[in-house]
Amino acid sequence: MYKIYHNPRCRKSREALDFLKTQDVDHEVVLYLENNFSKEDLKILLNQLKIDSKKIIRRQEQVWKENFKNKDLNEDQYLEIIITYPILIERPIITYKNKGVIGRPIDNLVKFVENN
Repeated sequence: MYKIYHNPRCRKSREALDFLKTQDVDHEVVLYLENNFSKEDLKILLNQLKIDSKKIIRRQEQVWKENFKNKDLNEDQYLEIIITYPILIERPIITYKNKGVIGRPIDNLVKFVENN
């Protein structure tokens, strides 16, 4: 079953969820802003995406600009920031088995579903 890490307020996230529904893809919705990640879950997710934590950060978010921009951070600090401020996570994220993709642009998700 696919998992979509979803923010209902995000247009791109809603588009991804609509795509999964219209393609009749069996999926589970994870409202990550309501159910924060544990450090271990976050590490698993990053492993599925095959990226490190700094590549999942939305750097245009105000909380990033005000608190973390231009700071030299290590991997563990990035993880803690993401856990504390999940709004900073790029979205939507879709996983399937041991793989994942950031579904932005939507073509990333289309290719991901086609290849699984």
